Amino acid sequence: MGDPKRRRKKAESPKKPWDPALLEYELRLLGEYGLKNRRELRTLASLLRRIRKVARATFALSDKERMKATEEILAKMRKMGLIHEGGNIDDVLKLSLEDLLNRRLQTIVFRKGLARSIYEARQLITHGHIMVGDRVIRKPGKLLKAGEEELVTINPRSPLAKREVVTG
Repeated sequence: MGDPKRRRKKAESPKKPWDPALLEYELRLLGEYGLKNRRELRTLASLLRRIRKVARATFALSDKERMKATEEILAKMRKMGLIHEGGNIDDVLKLSLEDLLNRRLQTIVFRKGLARSIYEARQLITHGHIMVGDRVIRKPGKLLKAGEEELVTINPRSPLAKREVVTG
C-alpha cells in the first residue's frame, strides 16, 4: 500500500526544462488559465501523456481486443467530456493540454461568469463559495465530467450568493 505520509510524484519534468519556447508556452498557459505554478500544468501534461500512451497501445492489439479497448477508452473520454459523442481514437490522440485545462473547475467557473477573472474564480473555489451539484468543491484543479458543468453554482450559504456578477 505505501506510507500515507509519502505522496507520490504526479508530474514529470520535461526533457528540456530550460527550452525558451517551452517556457514561453507554459507561461502563457499559466496566465490564461490562472494556474498557481508549473507543477499544476505539468501534472495535466503527464495525464495527457498517459491517455495518449494507452490510445497508441490499442493499435498493437488484435482486432477483437482493439475494438474492446478502443470502446473503453472512448467511453472514458466521453464521460470526462474531452471528446464528443461521435468521436474516434484519432480524436483522443489529437487532445491537447488546452482541452484538459478547459475541463478544470476554475476555468468553468470563470467561463460561466460566476467570477470576474480567472484568479477570482480560483479564490472563490478555495474559499468554499462554489458548489458542483450539492457538494462544495475546494479544488480549483478538479477535472469536471461532461454532465457536471451545468451543476456549477454559487453556494447558497455564501455571502456572495446575493451578489450579481458583471461579466465583460
